[in-house]
Amino acid sequence: MTAIKHALQRDIFTPNDERLLSIVNVCKAGKKKKNCFLCATVTTERPVQVRVVKVKKSDKGDFYKRQMAWELRDLAEVDAKDASKENPEFDLHFEKVYRWVASSTAEKNSFISCIWKLNQRYLRKKVEFVNVSAQLLEESVPSGESQSVAGGDEDALDDYQELNAREEQDIEGMMEVCEYAISNAEAFAEKLSRELQVLDGANIQSIMASEKQVNILMQLLDEALSEVDTIEGKLSSYEEMLQSVKEQMDQISQSNRLIQISNTNNGKLLDEIQFLVNYMDLSKGHIRALQDGDLSSPKGIEACINASEALLQCMNVALRPGHEKLMAVKQQQHLFTELRDTFARRLTNHLNNVFVHQGHDQSSTLSQHTAELTLPKHSPLHRDLLRYAKLMEWLKNTQREKYDGLSRTYVDYMTRLYEREIKDFFEVAKIKMAGTTKEGKGNKFGLHGSSGKLTGSTSSLNKLAVQGSNSRRSQSSSLLDMGNMSASDLDVADRTKFDKIFEQVLSELEPLCLAEQDFISKFFKLQQHPTLAQGEMEESDGGVSSRQPPPGEHRHSMSLTEKDMVRLMMNKIFQSIETELNSLIALGDKIDSFHSLYMLVKMSHHVWTAQNVDPASYLSTTLGNVLVTVKRNFDKCISGQIRQMEEVKISKKSKVGILPFVTGFEEFAELAETIFRNAERRGDLDKAYVKLIRAVFMNVEKVANESQKTPRDVVMMENFHHIFSTQSRLKISCLETERREAKHKYTDHLQSYVINSLGQPLEKLNHFFEGVEARVAQGVREEEVSYQLAFNKQELRKVIKEYPGKEVKKGLDNLYKKVDKHLCEEESLLQVVWHSMQDEFIRQYKHFEGLIGRCYPGSGITMEFTIGDMLEYFSSIAQSH
Repeated sequence: MTAIKHALQRDIFTPNDERLLSIVNVCKAGKKKKNCFLCATVTTERPVQVRVVKVKKSDKGDFYKRQMAWELRDLAEVDAKDASKENPEFDLHFEKVYRWVASSTAEKNSFISCIWKLNQRYLRKKVEFVNVSAQLLEESVPSGESQSVAGGDEDALDDYQELNAREEQDIEGMMEVCEYAISNAEAFAEKLSRELQVLDGANIQSIMASEKQVNILMQLLDEALSEVDTIEGKLSSYEEMLQSVKEQMDQISQSNRLIQISNTNNGKLLDEIQFLVNYMDLSKGHIRALQDGDLSSPKGIEACINASEALLQCMNVALRPGHEKLMAVKQQQHLFTELRDTFARRLTNHLNNVFVHQGHDQSSTLSQHTAELTLPKHSPLHRDLLRYAKLMEWLKNTQREKYDGLSRTYVDYMTRLYEREIKDFFEVAKIKMAGTTKEGKGNKFGLHGSSGKLTGSTSSLNKLAVQGSNSRRSQSSSLLDMGNMSASDLDVADRTKFDKIFEQVLSELEPLCLAEQDFISKFFKLQQHPTLAQGEMEESDGGVSSRQPPPGEHRHSMSLTEKDMVRLMMNKIFQSIETELNSLIALGDKIDSFHSLYMLVKMSHHVWTAQNVDPASYLSTTLGNVLVTVKRNFDKCISGQIRQMEEVKISKKSKVGILPFVTGFEEFAELAETIFRNAERRGDLDKAYVKLIRAVFMNVEKVANESQKTPRDVVMMENFHHIFSTQSRLKISCLETERREAKHKYTDHLQSYVINSLGQPLEKLNHFFEGVEARVAQGVREEEVSYQLAFNKQELRKVIKEYPGKEVKKGLDNLYKKVDKHLCEEESLLQVVWHSMQDEFIRQYKHFEGLIGRCYPGSGITMEFTIGDMLEYFSSIAQSH
């Protein structure tokens, strides 16, 4: 086995820089026995790689070849099958299980022992050994074949080295000198032994000859050692001297360090004292200002402001740890607290008195504004109070309860003041509105009766009817008797005056609210930043109060933005504005529902302006709420007009003419276009237009169907012509579809009326040719119609003779008179209808001539009058009337 091992090392592993450590002769279990060798190898280069290599003898020659190799790190388990009995079988678990049978148990054990050692050294016990005896896995293996096969212990594995090139040359040279070395190894070994003995003797003689030099060397060494001892003694004495110097230096260093610490502490103490003196010392002038400062003079207020800011700075200074335990600091803090409480009490009492006096002084000036539609200006009050704005900010930061109390006091007094002013202001506005009708009649709500067409107060649609005997007509007549203006002129004048009054009301309210809101924000320092209120502001009967939360309520539930606090204060102060505005709007709507158009435009404009300034301001919110009411009144006005259209009744004995709600829509559109010119809410008017015009269309058809005196086509034609003319003149873009529809209806009914009317003057002639066309339609050829007994030439001549030119002219004259009776004078459609009848008559004449030419060819039969005669008839009849 040793010879095989050396041969494998030389032929297979040495060329691959590998060392063979162990070998075992095996064959696969359970198959035909084909022997091979499993070899445990390591590489000679670092890092070391450990492999298990399968080597097999070649079939073609007496040499070995490498068949397969596995990395030892891929080996998962070694199974020796039986640890107590000798068994040559063992398994190696790589990617699959390889089952082997060794040639002997000793070789198997030696190979497994080598694998175990390699695992211990290179793989850190990664491989698992199963059914292997503990003795076999000991660190040292007994001497014998297994020791030589395994290559000894791990140190022996590392000590093995191959011959280098020089050693190989020396051995080869020696063997050449001794040619018999190969043939007679014993003689060669004996010669080498003799030469080694000769060399050893020469070495001994050389050592004995150098004994004298050794003695001299030893003497020199002894002298050197004595010199070393002397130097060590001197170094020891020097070290003792240095040690005493070191101790003295340490004492000096300790003393210097203590002095430095003392200086540092003194500096820190001085800094602390200077800090307290600089930041917690209030001057005597500031103390006097806080205790006895004049809060009514500008200089006194300025001194109090400076003193309060200095006090707040002293109280808010960030004390360092331990300062609060100093007696002087405690005394200063107590002094600051007393000064703060004293000054807060003085400031609160003074401002309360200012609020009361200013409220009374402002109330005394109300009588000056009662006769004029103006609101008193509060800019002097605001200017005087703004001097205290910084003091209010100080009070807000130091005494929140007193700050809230002042806020409530101000709100209470200003609420009562503004309530009186606003109430008197709106009373004047209502009197002036009512005064617009007192000029026309003695009734306070005279506008209610003189509001013109399409109002919601009475059925003004009937006012324009021929039978206009309703109450609105009589009231308007009374207005005509008292002046030179017409009823509609008076309506326009009254509405214009109402518009001016309403605009003045809004123009007075807007700067008042904006000025008050700006003052509240500046005076109470309520900017638009979030803050945590000490007490939540809420509206109550007593004003804006401070509410403490219940014990279980979280602090964040009281969180109010300062913007919300401004809004709550404004809501309380001006709580009567929205009510008074709604009352004024209701009065205006009661006087004349058309006032809602003016109010919608004005209110929309002011809301738009207020939202551009501040979308969340009190003014914007309040006007927005009132705008909803105005819009609701506007919608109610439109619904009222539609309802009145549906309730219109016409006379059964007189012709209809232009319906009152048609002319009413025209006046409404003219008025609305004037009011809504460049308005922000044009969309509301466009929607109302569509609703109204649809109702007009529907009710025109309804009246036309119910008409007994006037033909349906005439009612439809005249009214839709009027609607078309109105829309064409006003050019309302949202009603373009309805304008085209009105034109279409007007044209259709004009044509229908003309055709139906022209059948009467030539009635027999019409019937005759209708019979001719019926025969042709039944299949009779046109040239054979004259052979029909009822339609021969004699019958045709007989019918034609009944309609000479004189009779035709007479019939046309009667037709003109009848059409004149049907048509109304306001729309002036008589000539249009007459011209259309002329065109239709000529068309019928040409149609009759064509039938005569086709059905009675060569008969020479013609009508008793020509087209020229007809044109002369139509012209003369029109001129005569």
